[in-house]
Amino acid sequence: MTSSFGLPIAVIVGLIFGVLLWFLAPLKVVVLIVAMVIGLNLLRRPLLGLLLFGVVANFLPYSTINIGVRTTVSELLILVIWACVLFQGIFEGSSRAQKGGTTERYVLALIVFSAFPFVVGQVMVHAEGNGVASWLRWMANVSLIFLAARLVRDGASRESMVQALLFGTLAMLLLSLPIFLAERSAVALNPLLTKLGYATLEEVIGDTSGAVFLRMGSPWIHPNTLGGAMALVLPLAFCYGFTQIGWRRTLGVSVGVLGVVALLLSGSRGALLSLGVVLVWMATRRVQYTGRLLLCGVAFSALLVLSYPPLQERIVAMFDISDASTSMRFSEYASFPKAMASYPLGIGFKVEPPVPGTGLEGISNLWLNLIYKLGLPGMLLFVVATWSWWKETRPSGNRTRLTADNAIWLGTTAGLLAALFSGLFDHYFSFQPVLVGLFWLMVGLNLQEARRIRADGEKLADSSVRTSM
Repeated sequence: MTSSFGLPIAVIVGLIFGVLLWFLAPLKVVVLIVAMVIGLNLLRRPLLGLLLFGVVANFLPYSTINIGVRTTVSELLILVIWACVLFQGIFEGSSRAQKGGTTERYVLALIVFSAFPFVVGQVMVHAEGNGVASWLRWMANVSLIFLAARLVRDGASRESMVQALLFGTLAMLLLSLPIFLAERSAVALNPLLTKLGYATLEEVIGDTSGAVFLRMGSPWIHPNTLGGAMALVLPLAFCYGFTQIGWRRTLGVSVGVLGVVALLLSGSRGALLSLGVVLVWMATRRVQYTGRLLLCGVAFSALLVLSYPPLQERIVAMFDISDASTSMRFSEYASFPKAMASYPLGIGFKVEPPVPGTGLEGISNLWLNLIYKLGLPGMLLFVVATWSWWKETRPSGNRTRLTADNAIWLGTTAGLLAALFSGLFDHYFSFQPVLVGLFWLMVGLNLQEARRIRADGEKLADSSVRTSM
């Protein structure tokens, strides 16, 4: 915002709040003034809004607000950030976006294509639901890959973004772990979450009264969603923490250690297996600390399992094909062809699978859930986008050395691989609100770091050639 706007805005704001004092209580006016100050700062620096999203989306992801349509605070922040970016573009004429690559173009194609199954779903799916709001929220979450390209433009902003993500995760863990360890109930946190703006806990209480009642509850609501969030964030926390000093090291390692505890107590089998596979992949690339992490993780997990009997039952259930959760997944796979035949163009965004009244089942698989919602072309576009991402970011050579320079790149790469692998067992990274946003924000961060590292390597090689000449 240019300084020429300063005096007129100050006069207008002063007059507005002077008038409001005649009609509103002083406390409400104070709240409005604080909101105005925050808004003006976001107009000047939209990056602050993205950092705030990083904290809120990990701390209280599903705290909601009603703006005519009930939406999460996290998703409302995304819309506010875009409004600030557009404001700067109109009034300052600034063009701050870095040049996008092939991956961003495929993601944009996925967003544009989603309009087709959206329209089809609005016409073909006969059920109550706000398809327009759900579609807009999903597009806002996916658009974080473009906000990362526009706002997270240098090393300092990328490090600030990582710190915001880790601070939010640490706050969530410090809120959830003590309450669960004291109450040993997945619903013990629900009364507090209700006061913090959560609006869908009645359904969760009904769900957690069964097999998942003794698993850890959190602001992510369901233990499996908590597991997905931990699978995405933990590799970044450890990579960042191990390569830093001082409070940054404490932040990363604290999130990593507490996150492992939360992951085990969540009992999310898919997330546990996914992180294990990614750790083995990192070990094959001889990334330092990986072997020690595997040994310490196994020892700590064994100690925690021995001290908490419900976790023992959950671990045993991981290998029991007669387990209710496992049986349900086999049933979903068996009925999926019928669902695909019933809705070959996808069900769009009006409802989540399965469509009520059809007798069909949902599907706990990332890619098949994309077919369910967007049809086969939508899933293929997602595959092409993620494959394009992998081609840009995959490590070269047979060995990867973890350093402070590449910690964000390696941490986000490992986290995204864990998230994608967990898609074999659950679908939360396809359309789950906020978690999808964090996934695409991580993709954006990862691409920026991968391109920076590649450009630095090319400059170094070019400099070496010139020196030798």
